[in-house]
Amino acid sequence: MLWGISCFLLWQLAGGGLGWWQGGSWGAALGVAAATWAWFFWDLLRGARVRHWLRTGELADTPIVRGVWGEAADRVRRLLRTQEAQIRTSQNQLQEILAALHASPNGVVLLDAQGRIEWCNQMAANQFGLDAQRDVMQSIGNLLRNPEFTAYFAAKDFSCDVVIEGHSSTPSRPVRISVHLHPYGDGCTLLLSRDVTALEQADAMRRDFVANVSHEIRTPLTVLTGFVETLQTLPLSTDERARYLGMMAQQAQRMQSVVQDLLTLSRLEGSPPPGMAEWTPVQTLMQRCEEEARALSCLLTQHQPRPHALRFPPAEVLCTAGEIAGVPAELQSALSNLISNAVRYTPAGSSISVRWERKEDDSAVFSVHDTGPGIAPEHIPRLTERFYRVDRSRSRETGGTGLGLAIVKHVLQRHGATLGITSTLGKGSVFSVSFPANRLRSPARPAHQSMVAALHGTAPKGMGIGMGVGAGEGSLAHALLPRPQPLGEVQ
Repeated sequence: MLWGISCFLLWQLAGGGLGWWQGGSWGAALGVAAATWAWFFWDLLRGARVRHWLRTGELADTPIVRGVWGEAADRVRRLLRTQEAQIRTSQNQLQEILAALHASPNGVVLLDAQGRIEWCNQMAANQFGLDAQRDVMQSIGNLLRNPEFTAYFAAKDFSCDVVIEGHSSTPSRPVRISVHLHPYGDGCTLLLSRDVTALEQADAMRRDFVANVSHEIRTPLTVLTGFVETLQTLPLSTDERARYLGMMAQQAQRMQSVVQDLLTLSRLEGSPPPGMAEWTPVQTLMQRCEEEARALSCLLTQHQPRPHALRFPPAEVLCTAGEIAGVPAELQSALSNLISNAVRYTPAGSSISVRWERKEDDSAVFSVHDTGPGIAPEHIPRLTERFYRVDRSRSRETGGTGLGLAIVKHVLQRHGATLGITSTLGKGSVFSVSFPANRLRSPARPAHQSMVAALHGTAPKGMGIGMGVGAGEGSLAHALLPRPQPLGEVQ
């Protein structure tokens, strides 16, 4: 400001001095007036430059002027820079918020006062079949044509949510989406959605589980109560009393089986996966399964003209099957359960084939092939559910509790294996178990076989016949020489 006043006074003095030199006092007056107008036009030109920059110029094109206009332009430039920095910060924060909303496992849709989509994340687009770019500013009511949602949106009562079918829902794989609207701002609405399919399925399974457990225990309890009342009130002969007590024992055994299977499931779900320290020969497991299967087949077909035709892998195949890591009792129970189911549900005289196959990737597949009545496709996905039965009357006749395949599934999951089921009505079923390669290993060779192989030059790598220093654990020298005793050990 001081610099501008000083320049103006210098212009006046210069104009007055020049006018005095040319024309005396009148010339001085004219000179001062001319200098004033010149200063005015020059200052007006600088102001026009600043005004033009404010209207059309960029921040980097700030005009270099002095005086009041220069100071004003400099202040405006600093304010614009501060404003741009604030805008960049706000945009970065907005992008971070939008990125977080995109990463959310729930759907998020922003609606304006007219119910039009202002923004939605990818999860909401997948759940409702929207296009995040194409459907912007489209009415949510036109895009989401669900009667339940339409009534919910029109009622304007958003105190609770509404559950509708998802865009990818099919009869075989239903998808249920929970939608909740939250008003905010000046008439705007926030739509939050989440996939509740698993929750509804879990709730349905819980209700079915409670109902099934109650039914499975109530039925034998009713029988027991009736027999107890009969024994208490009626005079019975010795044979009748013995028959009634036998039926009571049978029903009590049935309840005990249900409780025992439930406890087994609870233990399997709450325990960690087994380690790799305990190895069991596959041949041993298969032999136990064969013994149980043949005993069960004899029991079920004792009054039939022909028993089951059971086929198991030959001994020479099982000798090379190797070993499997895990809990032997659990593995034997799971494999035996699959074979027992085939025996129970396959008519007498039909064939049942059990196989063990090693794959090229060192994995293995255990499979049970039967020629029974088969299973309808709609039942296969639910066979491993607790208490699920294809034919309830048939299951009770064979003594099943409906928990066997659920136990098998949990045992196999704990051992990293997978259960596969294929079936054709009228032709039979195939239950297969795929064991990963990391839980299998080749069979250990006995010492006498290693010696014979070494003498005949067929010993594997690392199993030489050298007797000198450096003979390893796999060498013939290690097998023949006595093991050194540790200090202090009595021989």
